Amino acid sequence: MPLRAVPTAVWAGVLGVLLVASVIISVTIGPAALSPADVLSSVLSHLGIGRSSLSPLRDGIVWELRMPRVLTAAAVGAGLALSGAIMQAVTRNPLADPYLLGLSSGASVGAVVVVVLGWTIVLPLAAFAGALAALAVTLTLAGAVSRITPTRTVLAGLAVSSVFGAVTSLIIFWSATGDSYREILNWLLGSLAGARWPAVAIAGGALVVFGIPLLGSARSLDAFAFGDASAAALGVNVDRTRWLLLGGVALLTGAMVSVSGAIGFVGLILPHAVRLITGPGHRALLPLSALAGAIFLVWADTGARTLFDPRELPVGILTALVGGPVFALLLLRSRRLS
Repeated sequence: MPLRAVPTAVWAGVLGVLLVASVIISVTIGPAALSPADVLSSVLSHLGIGRSSLSPLRDGIVWELRMPRVLTAAAVGAGLALSGAIMQAVTRNPLADPYLLGLSSGASVGAVVVVVLGWTIVLPLAAFAGALAALAVTLTLAGAVSRITPTRTVLAGLAVSSVFGAVTSLIIFWSATGDSYREILNWLLGSLAGARWPAVAIAGGALVVFGIPLLGSARSLDAFAFGDASAAALGVNVDRTRWLLLGGVALLTGAMVSVSGAIGFVGLILPHAVRLITGPGHRALLPLSALAGAIFLVWADTGARTLFDPRELPVGILTALVGGPVFALLLLRSRRLS
């Protein structure tokens, strides 16, 4: 049976099972030897079901260290992949990713400022505020002359990204000292090393509040594929819908970036990979991209924290090392099929 003939529900079930298995297995991987049964025992005990068979130390490793990090990775991966699929449709640009509107550069400015000032406790809030500021500037610039179009949005995002990136570099060059350099570098490269339960709440909450409504935009996104005029003829309020989608993607991406830093390639390659099995229809593409993104980032972060033990690699480096060649292969495949 061809891959595209497999029902979406089947793919969703398969990826859902893989995601649950990935979360459990990845928590067991690390210097402290744990089994899937240990992980389930700890989780169930904290949910009020039974008693944990682990010592307090091993239970703390599962519940306080590894589990929140893995769940944050899953939420961030799902949010970035979903945002990337929507951005590619709204802008009609196959190279679009969630950071196209300058969001990562804006978040970087906010994060670097608070790290330099020593206010790291408010880093997620500052990064989120920076991302929203970049969005506001981008959309204002894109709509300054006339109505917002995909081309103007892309160009405005590139301009804003360059300016905010320069501001980040200036702040680092002028003010960063001592250990703040390493902390800033980890954040800019993307890292989940400090993820705890508040990070799970931020990323998971954003995925529910912003991600679920975005999943309902499949019909509008399918209409955008034929151009603005065709979308309007199909009953889509083009300007209003584009504003809402860009705003929703920005809020979702800003929340993800605020807890993980700028992790590249997830929002770019996962939607393309999923299209190979679903086709271009967004009703299947959006949820399956989210599931695939969650699985991908769980394993990428697991590799980042274990492959070079005792050193830990920022996960953004690993996603780039994997994502670049994978994207090249996808391009070659699409060329052969065309």
